[in-house]
Amino acid sequence: MRLYLNEFLELSISMEIIDYLKDSIFRIGEVYAVNGREIIIKVDSNKNLPHVIYKGRLIKNVSVGSFLKIKKGFYNLVAKVESETLKENRIETEYHSKQDSLIRLLIVKIIGYFEKGSYHKGVKEVPLIGNIAYLMDNDEFERIHRFADPEEETIYLGNLMLDENVPIRISIDRLFASHIGIFGNTGSGKSHTLAKIYNELFDKMKNFNNFKRNARFVVFDFNGEYSSTDALCSSKTIYNLGSDSNESNKIPFLIGDLLRLDTLSILSDATEKTQQPFIKRALKLYNSIKNHESPEEIQSHFKNTISKYIKDTLLLKDAQKERNILDLLDQILLSGLNRELQDSSVMDDIEIYNNGSIKLIRSKDGFVTSDNYEEFFCRLKMKSMLDSFRLPENPIQEFLIFLNLRLIIDLVQNKAQNDHIHPVVRRLDSLMNDVPNIFNIGEDNDMFKKSNIVVVNLNELKTDLKKLIPLIVSMALYRGHKLKAKKNNVYLNIIVDEAHNILSTESKRETESWKDYRLETFEEIIKEGRKFGVFLTLASQRPSDISATIVSQLHNYLIHRLVNNKDIEMIEKAVSYIDKLSLESLPILPVGACILSGLIADLPIVLQVEELPMKQQPKSQTIKLTSSWIGDSKEQDESRANCGIVPGFEFEIDDADKDERYEDL
Repeated sequence: MRLYLNEFLELSISMEIIDYLKDSIFRIGEVYAVNGREIIIKVDSNKNLPHVIYKGRLIKNVSVGSFLKIKKGFYNLVAKVESETLKENRIETEYHSKQDSLIRLLIVKIIGYFEKGSYHKGVKEVPLIGNIAYLMDNDEFERIHRFADPEEETIYLGNLMLDENVPIRISIDRLFASHIGIFGNTGSGKSHTLAKIYNELFDKMKNFNNFKRNARFVVFDFNGEYSSTDALCSSKTIYNLGSDSNESNKIPFLIGDLLRLDTLSILSDATEKTQQPFIKRALKLYNSIKNHESPEEIQSHFKNTISKYIKDTLLLKDAQKERNILDLLDQILLSGLNRELQDSSVMDDIEIYNNGSIKLIRSKDGFVTSDNYEEFFCRLKMKSMLDSFRLPENPIQEFLIFLNLRLIIDLVQNKAQNDHIHPVVRRLDSLMNDVPNIFNIGEDNDMFKKSNIVVVNLNELKTDLKKLIPLIVSMALYRGHKLKAKKNNVYLNIIVDEAHNILSTESKRETESWKDYRLETFEEIIKEGRKFGVFLTLASQRPSDISATIVSQLHNYLIHRLVNNKDIEMIEKAVSYIDKLSLESLPILPVGACILSGLIADLPIVLQVEELPMKQQPKSQTIKLTSSWIGDSKEQDESRANCGIVPGFEFEIDDADKDERYEDL
């Protein structure tokens, strides 16, 4: 028993000696001053070397940007070094050299603490003057750079920039159940980081059926960067909008999601006082007639409505208004006639006269009056056109017919003036002509039928449609997802690359009402979407162009190089988790390096994102000019061979012969 006790005492003594030696090696200095979170540490005179040696390994000594711990009783406080300075020791004494009179001071800020073996962000305690500061060992250093619990699923992003031996793994639950912002100037690696994040996620989850069933991802790709076969993942659905008329390149869409007052008002840039009420009346008319059960009933009800207002039109006293109405009637009837009657017009057999204040309509059978209208109308060309008319099967063309019919009714009833309403009808007619090339309107709106990962390639669309399509599709997905989320545990992630294109707060090409609606739509998603499992991922070159409300509501940020002062100021105001040192490093970050900050990161860190294989990278690489100007190596070898130079053969030219040889070449 005494033998075991002796061995135990010897072991305890040896452990104490080891701890003492470790503390003496890792000791930096002591707390010199405390000013809130800002702490000043006086560095020991023998700890000013760049490295210390521990167990035969070099450990980087403390410097600006590094971390240290301060022991206060049973607490281990974590601080980050923000700057350092020298101070002269004015106490009169004898020094061996002038250098010995200078004190090195570190200005650090408390950012967290260790408790029960885990690192926690926040200020629980502040140190006291005289508390000892230490370097961190490898285990402690890894713990403060661990962004997931041991039992959580993680993805690998890259390595710590200051120490490439420290891998950065992030919890899937914490990152993707949040709104993500990826910002950086062009060429800084922003698109590559977005591709890396989702490539890692899709690769890790691709074999789980529940992931395919319960998760939805849609990427709005403005420049075709993610539309190659292997970018993001290989098992995705790509809609190349505007490239051809193939149904596979059209987004399945419900007519009800398109024919909404807010959507149509934005499409047509409708004014609030006159044009929006007209669109509302047109939708009401459309729904009232379409509510009839059979197609024949719909056709009959539509023709009866037209017939009623044709009579009122022909008996009007205003010749100009009548001509406007008959032009609209022509557009309606010609859109639903067969080819044999396509050259017909309602004006073929009638003439409109003005006789002073009296308007007259005459055909070959005489003038129309209220007494002879029925007989007169039955002999007109418009009657035969109306009898042959059929509503088109295309729902877009059908709605445009109802739009014109509503305008006829309003003109007859003096509820609207043609000059005020006709522009909005014309704009809707123009935009609706593009819809069949983008949307496959029908009863099915499941764009995730083939894959739960969808890329919408907007590269070949016009500028106005590039802004419009993400807005319409996102709002339709959000509305539909809210209904599903009440019953199922489903997830939707809307990924917008080049987000400044649709979230800009300043645009000279659009009205205030359109801009407000566009921003309010995405602000609603980013404010309320979390409740329904809807999250946004935004990537942009200009964070200052994006609504401050949207940027501030993001949960996690990956910030690449930014050089514009407005962009840096926006990040400083919006990201409450970023420190001064990280902000100052933004303009000088190398390609592929970014600052990770937000709810997921207990402290802002600079990481170097791992490079993807070439086939998985987005098509955003900077062009190599010399490759296109000079040509490939084979062309160079042939060119050199024609000059008498053998590829791979090394030779030297004497200085005296250089000019002559070069002239020969």
